[in-house]
Amino acid sequence: MNHIGTVRLETDRLILRRFTIDDAEEMFNNWASDDEVTKYLTWPTHQNVEVTKGYIDYCIQGYAESAFYQWVIEIKETHELIGNISVVKVIDEIDSLELGWVIGRKYWGKGYTAEAAKAILEVLFDKVGANCIYAAHDVNNPNSGRVMQKIGMKYEGILRQSSRNNQGIVDCARYSMIRSER
Repeated sequence: MNHIGTVRLETDRLILRRFTIDDAEEMFNNWASDDEVTKYLTWPTHQNVEVTKGYIDYCIQGYAESAFYQWVIEIKETHELIGNISVVKVIDEIDSLELGWVIGRKYWGKGYTAEAAKAILEVLFDKVGANCIYAAHDVNNPNSGRVMQKIGMKYEGILRQSSRNNQGIVDCARYSMIRSER
């Protein structure tokens, strides 16, 4: 793959860009501090804005790496930060990438996640040269699976007891898209 790092992207309604330390307060307030939002995630709810700053600092340092992909999702019209989307796993040997995302509760059901993911899929297939992009969700969080379906991923099956999140060890439903299926 030809890794290009986290490049700025725009869709009709969104700006996908790199985090800055100034984003910490809004990230904390809009999604990272909400137990309902983090319920099915692999990282715990942030207890204070210092934890969020630490995460953003990790991202800022990661941007030096060409295979690091971490976007904050911003509504173009209002400049509200509503979530983030990232490549959570890179497997160069098979040109494969895993996507993950989190969106603040008040932005659920508005199509923002699918819109962001579609833009990222395009870049990862066309510019990076990925062959397979996949995502998985806790079977008890079907809304995430609906996003995967909306962006054209195909259901592969259930990976039993294959992941750990804030609920413990869980079964995950996996979806993927192959470059030739686009």
